[in-house]
Amino acid sequence: MKRTVLVSALVALVGIAALSLLLATRHPVSEASSAPSPLLGRSAPTLRGTQLGGGQFNLAGHRGHVVVVNFWASWCAPCVGEAPELSTFSWQARSSGAQLVGVVFNDSLASAKRFAAHYGSLYPSIVDPGGQLANAYGVTSPPTTFVIDRHGRVAVTLLGPVSAAQLSAVVAKVRS
Repeated sequence: MKRTVLVSALVALVGIAALSLLLATRHPVSEASSAPSPLLGRSAPTLRGTQLGGGQFNLAGHRGHVVVVNFWASWCAPCVGEAPELSTFSWQARSSGAQLVGVVFNDSLASAKRFAAHYGSLYPSIVDPGGQLANAYGVTSPPTTFVIDRHGRVAVTLLGPVSAAQLSAVVAKVRS
């Protein structure tokens, strides 16, 4: 009986130690990680399309400004978590000349509109029928974010959910 208790306690202790090591060494879930991309340093692929609320968006019209491009979907759990952060960033960046634009990734128009209405998007999102924009940017899953510099070049690629603070820091670095 004592041996069984000792073995059980030892197994539990090893399990707790392993879990602690895993949690201590993993990347924080709340922040996206920089990712290598063949687009880095190159001109951003064409980005134009119809916005969810109507009207057109064209990246070429934003030369001279930093543009943050975020691929998202209503069915994407991390996108739900980052939606308020993106709206916060957009609100904070409006006076600094940075522009945020969303790209709807592999989602229905109705679902995307409901998502944008529910989360109060303070930035335009364009529809990507057939995934042509996602293919041009090499996006395989949302959320994926690109920061385009003032010259229209891809400066940063981020995989995973971003925070307003993280985006502000990245945009400040890209500006300098």
